[in-house]
Amino acid sequence: MREPWSGAAGRAPVGRNGAVLVWYVAYGSNLHAARLACYLRGGRPNGGAHTYPGCRDRSPARRAVATALPGTLYFAGRSLTWGGGSAFYDPSVRGEVPCRAYLLTVGQFSDIAAQEMRRSPGADLDLTRVLAEGRTALGPGRYETLLHVGDLDGHPLLTFTAPWGAAGADLNAPAAAYLRTLGAGLAESHAWGPWRTAGYLATRPGAAGHWTPGAVAALLG
Repeated sequence: MREPWSGAAGRAPVGRNGAVLVWYVAYGSNLHAARLACYLRGGRPNGGAHTYPGCRDRSPARRAVATALPGTLYFAGRSLTWGGGSAFYDPSVRGEVPCRAYLLTVGQFSDIAAQEMRRSPGADLDLTRVLAEGRTALGPGRYETLLHVGDLDGHPLLTFTAPWGAAGADLNAPAAAYLRTLGAGLAESHAWGPWRTAGYLATRPGAAGHWTPGAVAALLG
């Protein structure tokens, strides 16, 4: 379901109810629908330490599809929710990242991005530049770099990550609860079994050398 990278200029198409729709491409804990629901409806994720206020529009995603992006997943920094390294996406590294795309309104995408950036939701993002150029920075912090990574069914595929790549990141191993959520998301969205999931997560930069496939598989049960 993945389409080639596209940075072509254009406006996001309008849905049937008049709302502008975009795909939010999740590659980390939001692969798991229950985790994403904490951003949409508000709440605290299982195993997490932070309660989220939720979006202005708390409706569920209109659609969710499994997809993938070229690049790599890596773990860096320290998550205030999970206590270990957070997942980030680096499109410049050779590889493939399993993802899940959720069809949302621009307002919902903006509010999810705000919560990821530790900001208060409530204002729509101006997507003009990211749709025209493929990449834009809202600030210097983590998850403040927006990427337009393609288009699907007439709607742009958007995600966010850190401005630095894996090579320049402060790599840090992810916490057990975070890995469980990622594992649940991969099982739910891609039907991966525990050993395939463990082999993938344990070899990502930041996790490699700290987690083994066997240890991650044991976490996943």
